[in-house]
Parts: sequence; C-alpha cells; structure tokens
Amino acid sequence: MELPTPLVEGRLIRRRLRFLLDLRCADGSTLTVHCPNTGTMEGCLEPDALVLASRSESPTRKYPHTAELIRLASGAWVGINTHRANAIVGEALRRRAIPELAAYGEVRAEVRYGRESRADFLLEAPGEPPCLVEVKNATWPGPEGAIGFPDAVTLRGQKHVRELRAARRLGQRAVFLFLCNRDDGSFFRPCHERDRDYARALARAARAGVEVLAYGVRFAPPLLELGERLPVALPSPDARALRRRG
Repeated sequence: MELPTPLVEGRLIRRRLRFLLDLRCADGSTLTVHCPNTGTMEGCLEPDALVLASRSESPTRKYPHTAELIRLASGAWVGINTHRANAIVGEALRRRAIPELAAYGEVRAEVRYGRESRADFLLEAPGEPPCLVEVKNATWPGPEGAIGFPDAVTLRGQKHVRELRAARRLGQRAVFLFLCNRDDGSFFRPCHERDRDYARALARAARAGVEVLAYGVRFAPPLLELGERLPVALPSPDARALRRRG
C-alpha cells in the first residue's frame, strides 16, 4: 500500500491527550498531528525522533495531519497508525501473497459472524473451510529481538481470542495474523509482561487449533508492504509459568 503523499516531516516533541503528537518542523514551527493509536506506544516514541505524517483534505478535521511512521534513533521504522495494518494485510491477501492463506480467492473485510462478532477478514474458496482472520498491530519491543502484542491490558483482544476459538470449534478455520509493524525485531510473542491473561488465552487457543501467524513490514516510505514471515514463540498457557517469567 502507498501512504498519501506528500508526507510531512517533523521531530517529536511529545505525545499529549493520548491522540495528539506535537512535532517540531524544519522551519522551527510546531505542528500538532492526530495519532490514531489507542495503545501506550511503549518503545515507539523517542524525543526528537523523525515522524512522517499524511494530510487529510477533509474540511471538518481539527488536526488535518495524521502520524504514520516514526524513525527511532537506532534507524528502525515503526508504523504508529494502527489503521494501516488491515490495509497492508488486506492487500497481501488479495494478491495471494501470504502462502498459508493463498488458497482463498475471495476476501471480504469487516464481516459479521456469530452473535456480536466482526472479523477483520473472511476468506472463502471452493473446497476450503471458511477462514476468519483477525489482524493485530504489534509494536511492543521485547528482549532478545521480540516484537509483542499487546502493550497494555486488552479486554477487547481477549474477547477476540475467545471468539476465534469458538469459531474453530464450529469447524471454521481461524487465524490470528500479527503484523509486526517495526523492523528491528526477529520474532513475535504475546506480551505477557503487559497482559498475562491475553498471552495465556492465545496459547490455549493455539493448542485448540487457532492458527497464529506473524509477518513483518517492509518500509520504503511512502510504500508499506507485507514483509517476511517471522517465527512465533508462544508461552506455556500455565499462569504460574507466566508469573515466573513476567
């Protein structure tokens, strides 16, 4: 996918009111941009880091610019607009660029299933079971090259695990695809340090047949593409084991 251009550059001053970033532009002026990220963004924000922001032409927006990417002092890119994760994965699904899911020719987004559930994607193909895909944007930087999700307790995320596990029991194929939206990690794992219940639930769901995939992102602003598949490290679903490691 290609981000809207031209992209505006600024140096990060601070995050405030959760959904705003203050940037210092090259001419010395200050620009406030919308930050569409509900997480803590732990490990994603560094003072004076380079931020790339797109601009909306909507006349109703108070802050026309949207933070898209940040480049850390290490040189690593991080995708901080969580809404782009589904676009990156959706494009790859439609190009059949994800080998594990390439058998599916029909890709539908935001499809209701069950009583109150909505899948990020529903995949269908003749002779194949329907496949529900839930995409998660992973940016938490863990030790030893890990990229983790979530960066805070997520009751909504725990609900998604339960829903996909229930769908698997009904004979559907159920997949979590964690988009590791930074290029300085080498594998994915659930972040039990921030949400032990989520990590345990995901491990149990995997044992019950829910598939867990992780892919990186290839950054070439304004182009963002699905990168290579990354290894997945799931913990023991035993709560005591997670406490010892947390």
